[in-house]
Amino acid sequence: MTDTAIELIGLKKRFGGIFAVNDLNIKIRSGTITSIIGPNGAGKTTVFNLISGFIKPTTGSILFSEQNITQKEVHDIARMGVARTFQQVQIFPEMSVLENVMVGRHVRSKSGFLLSCIVPPQFRKQEAFIKTSAEKWLSFVGLNSMADHPAGTLPLGNQRILEISRALAMEPQVILLDEPASGLNARETLALGELIERIKMSNITVMLVEHDMELVMEISDRVIVINFGQVIADGSPAEVQMNPEVIKAYLGE
Repeated sequence: MTDTAIELIGLKKRFGGIFAVNDLNIKIRSGTITSIIGPNGAGKTTVFNLISGFIKPTTGSILFSEQNITQKEVHDIARMGVARTFQQVQIFPEMSVLENVMVGRHVRSKSGFLLSCIVPPQFRKQEAFIKTSAEKWLSFVGLNSMADHPAGTLPLGNQRILEISRALAMEPQVILLDEPASGLNARETLALGELIERIKMSNITVMLVEHDMELVMEISDRVIVINFGQVIADGSPAEVQMNPEVIKAYLGE
C-alpha cells in the first residue's frame, strides 16, 4: 500500500448548471480515518459516488494507490480494493445475515455468486473458503450470533453493521462509510466508533461522511469540510472546529 490511498485531482461533477463537486484536490493518507463533513447538499455523497464509480466526473482524475480509476466501472473498483456503504441501508432482507456477507466476498471469487448457488464440485472448496471468510468478518463486527437470522429482521443498527461487515468481506484497502451513524442511538453510535477504529487498526483506510459531529471529532485523524462542492477547511478535528469558515457554513453569518 502506498502512502496515499486516494487522490482527487481537479475533480468536478456538474449536474445541469450546478457543480456538486467543484475542483477538489485531496490526498487521503493510507491507514487513517478521514471524515468529510459539510452542510446538506455540500457534495459529500457525490464525492463517494465518484470514487466508487457510480458516477463519472465531468473533469478531473481519481487515483487509488496511484492507479487511475477515473473511468473504471463499479465492480472493477471494488475488486481493486475500494468498498463502500450507503446512506440508505442496502441489504438482501430475505437472505440470512451470513449470506449477505458472503455476497461481499464473492467480489473476489472466480465463480461469482449466482454460479456458486449451483455449487458444482469445482467450486465447493472455494465456497467453503468464502463462508469461512464471511464468518470471520461477522465475528469481527460482533454479529456472528445472528448469522442464520434473515437480514431483514435485524434492527436498523445491526443492519448498518451488517452492511459494514459485507464491505469488509471484500478485503478492501479503503472503505467509504456514508453516514453509518444515521438512525443509531447513543450506545450504538459509541459501538460504531469503536468498530471504525478497529477497522483502521486492521490496516484499512477509512473515509467517513457523517453528520454526528461528536463521533467525527472523536475518531477522525483528519477532517475535510466541503461546501458547495469545494474544500473550505482541512485539518485536525481541533483545527476544524475553530475555523471561522466552518462556523459560518454551519451556523450562517
